[in-house]
Amino acid sequence: MRIISGIHKGRRIIAPKNLPVRPTTDRAKEALFNILQHQITFDQLRVLDLFAGIGSISLEFASRGTPTVVAVDQHPKCVRFISDTAATLQLPISVIKQEATTFVDRNHQSFDAVFMDPPYAFSEKKYTELMDAVFENPATTNALLIAEHDTNHSLTTHPHFVACRNYGNSAFSFFEKK
Repeated sequence: MRIISGIHKGRRIIAPKNLPVRPTTDRAKEALFNILQHQITFDQLRVLDLFAGIGSISLEFASRGTPTVVAVDQHPKCVRFISDTAATLQLPISVIKQEATTFVDRNHQSFDAVFMDPPYAFSEKKYTELMDAVFENPATTNALLIAEHDTNHSLTTHPHFVACRNYGNSAFSFFEKK
C-alpha cells in the first residue's frame, strides 16, 4: 500500500501479514480520491473511517490535509497499526477500537464524510442497516457517505444513493441525504 498524494505522497506503508484485512487497492483509492478532490476541500473536512483495517483511507485523507480523521476498527492489531503509523507520520488520526455499528449509534461527533469498508461478506441488509444508522444520527445525517463493496453487491436501491463506480472487483457507492 502507498499514500497517493499529500505530504506523504508516494510513501509505502507495509502492514503486518497477520491482520484480517483487505486493503483498498492503490488503483481504486487513487480513483476514489480523484473523484473526491472535485467535490470537497480536504483541509476543512471531518472524516469518519469505519472498518478502517490498516488505515489506508484514513492515512490518505490525513496526508491530504484533513484535520480531523477518526478511524474505527474492532481488531486490536489493526487499531495498534493505525495508531503507530499515524504517530510515526505525525498525522491527525484518532483511532477507536469499537464495532462500527456501536460507534455510529453512540457517536456525537460531527462528520462531513463517512467512509465504510466492511468485510465483503457483509450482507446487503447489513449495509443498509449501517447506512440508515449513519443518516439517522444527527452528527452524520448530512455527511457524504461512501461505501466500498464487492461489485456483486448492489446498493442502488438505498434512498440516499447518488452514484456507483467500479474498479476491478471493488465498487464505491456514494450516498447523500437528499
